[in-house]
Amino acid sequence: MEPEIITAGLDGSAESLAAAHWAADEAHRRGAVLRLLHAWILLAAQAPDTAPERDQNICARQVVRDASEAVRGRHPHLRIIEDLVGDEPEPALLRAAEESRLLVLGSRALTVWQSFVLGDISLSVLARAASPVVLVRAEGPEPPDHARSTAGEPPAPAVAEATRPRIVAGISLSGPAERLLDFAFDAAAGRGVLLQLVHGRPFPAHVYTPWGIDPDAATELTTAAENELREALAPWCARFPEVPVQRTVLPDSPARAVVEAARGAGLLVVGRRPHRRLPAPRVGPVAHSAIHHVTCPVAVVPHG
Repeated sequence: MEPEIITAGLDGSAESLAAAHWAADEAHRRGAVLRLLHAWILLAAQAPDTAPERDQNICARQVVRDASEAVRGRHPHLRIIEDLVGDEPEPALLRAAEESRLLVLGSRALTVWQSFVLGDISLSVLARAASPVVLVRAEGPEPPDHARSTAGEPPAPAVAEATRPRIVAGISLSGPAERLLDFAFDAAAGRGVLLQLVHGRPFPAHVYTPWGIDPDAATELTTAAENELREALAPWCARFPEVPVQRTVLPDSPARAVVEAARGAGLLVVGRRPHRRLPAPRVGPVAHSAIHHVTCPVAVVPHG
């Protein structure tokens, strides 16, 4: 059987180098092949023995070569494919996603907001890729609390941060989640870490009274949601008995619940709906909040 391929998209930035390292670690863990891909539309056809001073592609080749050398410093025995493609980045990355178990891209953070800055190409690839896409930042400080909240909203109540290594996955109970759960449980099993499944569900209006939240109604609704979550996860817990699972139900919007729960996590896993051919690519509110406000690597898994 052919080994799996994990592809890292390169553009010569520190963020894409961080993506290459993350992809290399994952390939090493899975016994997969790492493909380092750089798309350069101006790639010129040249003879193999072209002298370096006459090589029109030398800068593009250097992007791949630098990433390969950096990765080999940590994983000297990893099988690496250096792939320089003469095409626009978007179609090259979308083809790579079809051929790979994972596509890994770097994301930039700017100013105090430390937000993911996704250009048209990255967002389009994220919305259309057939395989999960993992977004990785270059190492940097945690953002301040106000930067983690969704735009125009105050920060959600803090979620108790686990002291042990963990993966966080946001789950909806109203749609398909098989691919997301398969990815999240498999990732936790491969790393031997806790998997925290987070479900956000705001309280309905009748829970709120003039003097605050009705505790009995709140408890009843939370318990019902916890039971639904436990039932939905039962087949996966049986399939992955070695994975310790923490179920978390928060009375908040799914997007805010996931962003808050991801503090201190090693990886966040979220889903996205199949892309509809709209004028602009969309990934959904949960994935959108995650890729803009979470500092750990974010895996976006297509539902369909």
